[in-house]
Amino acid sequence: MASEGHGHDLPGLAHHFDSYAQQRDSATLGMWTFLVTEILFFGGLFAAYGVYRSLYPEVFRASSHTLSIQLGTFNTVVLIASSLTMALAVRGGQTGKGKLAAALLVLTLILGSVFLVVKGFEYHEKFVEHHVPGASFHFEGPDAPHAQLFFSLYFLMTGLHALHMIIGIVLVGYVAIRAASGAYTPENYNFLEGTGLYWHFVDLIWIFLFPLLYLIGRH
Repeated sequence: MASEGHGHDLPGLAHHFDSYAQQRDSATLGMWTFLVTEILFFGGLFAAYGVYRSLYPEVFRASSHTLSIQLGTFNTVVLIASSLTMALAVRGGQTGKGKLAAALLVLTLILGSVFLVVKGFEYHEKFVEHHVPGASFHFEGPDAPHAQLFFSLYFLMTGLHALHMIIGIVLVGYVAIRAASGAYTPENYNFLEGTGLYWHFVDLIWIFLFPLLYLIGRH
């Protein structure tokens, strides 16, 4: 995302750009380049999970069954709703409706926070059940070491996703304040749009994590 500095005599236009269109194209290219690197990063984790699941299908299936499909489904609905509010917020910024965009961004922030709170309850449940990898790990069954591998991947992937969610919430809060002050106009909304792309990416990662961790192998 390009800096929101000022350039020339146009508000919000950085000095090294000649027009809003050029600045927006540069910001969009930068954001998509960043997202491609993130896709490669998470793609490696997905590939590792797929390999280990193919090697130890039974214990991975049993471990997956200990996850709360109800909470996972609820969080999926929450993130889908947040993608809708974010898309509408970006549209509000594009059409010069700053107050509406700010309200939708706040709603997006709230939905993202709800997701993290629910995830916290899920993590607490795993601590109580001693399913957190480490010295106190306990799993009923003959293949506890490979069950610990499943939960290591579970906490790694969902933890990194939660970290991205926290970063997204901070960004959404920032652009909500900016939108309320009228910073985004039909000519200059690239920072808002870039934040929207990041938020949709984080939501999309969960759309892949949910079936991978919660649904595959359920009967």
